[in-house]
Amino acid sequence: MIKLAIIGYGQMGKLLEKLAPEHNFEVVSIIDPHLENNISETSLSKADVCIEFTTPDAVFENIRQISNLGKNLVVGTTGWLDKLEAVQKLVQQNKIGMVYGSNFSLGMNLFFQIVNSTTKLMNKIENYDVFGLELHHKKKKDSPSGTAKILADIVLKNTDNKTSAQFEKLDRKIEKNEFHFGSVRAGNIPGTHLIGFDSTADTIELKHTARNRKGLALGALKAAEWIAKRKGLYNFTEYFSEIIGVEHEA
Repeated sequence: MIKLAIIGYGQMGKLLEKLAPEHNFEVVSIIDPHLENNISETSLSKADVCIEFTTPDAVFENIRQISNLGKNLVVGTTGWLDKLEAVQKLVQQNKIGMVYGSNFSLGMNLFFQIVNSTTKLMNKIENYDVFGLELHHKKKKDSPSGTAKILADIVLKNTDNKTSAQFEKLDRKIEKNEFHFGSVRAGNIPGTHLIGFDSTADTIELKHTARNRKGLALGALKAAEWIAKRKGLYNFTEYFSEIIGVEHEA
């Protein structure tokens, strides 16, 4: 069995702990400030790989400490990509393996592929205007979500007449080269993402709705199994492209 350390004992951490034994993992350490258990050589001594789901203000320091201890890891926390270059150096210096991503759901990564193919097709047809919408629970700390940003990048890459995404409230008429991607935070919504194409005649919508966090947890465990004996920095999309047999698009 792969020996796993869980960094962060919120809802995702608890779910990872529950699912790990079913997927060939033994949880050997759980790190969380509320448990008065910190990252250290002792606390991670038995771990083959770590999975980190914490908060944007804690994630970089967690990555630094874990990598300095020579442990491979999976990072599901978002909101730190401005430090990606520094993380790349840590991974190289410490000769570890790390997988990061904005969304570890296998279903969502299939959705990325569907949106990628559809936007290429819709780009050939005039009179359709693209838009996006995402909904999450009221406790989510970032807006837009990392997943929304990925979807926006996919749209921009494949749509000739759109050059920027607007995630904020607009107090003006939207420009022709912009597309609007709205965010809603309410209740206990695990995550819903929609990409729509509207014309005077009809509307076409692609939507992914998460029922719970299980898909994210299973994807993170799959990534941990994959990275356990690898070195280097990988985006989860690289892993996903490998398992479904398609070429990864940078």
